[in-house]
Amino acid sequence: MLRHDRVRGTDLLLMPERVVVLRGSAGAVLRLCDGRRQVETIVAELAERFPDASVATEVPEFLGRMREEGWIR
Repeated sequence: MLRHDRVRGTDLLLMPERVVVLRGSAGAVLRLCDGRRQVETIVAELAERFPDASVATEVPEFLGRMREEGWIR
């Protein structure tokens, strides 16, 4: 479950018995993971929002690590 912590001013990934504090644009990326969008679609949407960022390589790598950790499916 993804939540925004107003006190810390950051996004949190809430899991059973664990809380992960997300930094940078990690929350924006994970908000797009809704079970309908494919990685390519997420990359395209973020590329439009952040044209100067290297989302084409960083986002798939980030999502791959999140899957490896078991934090997303």
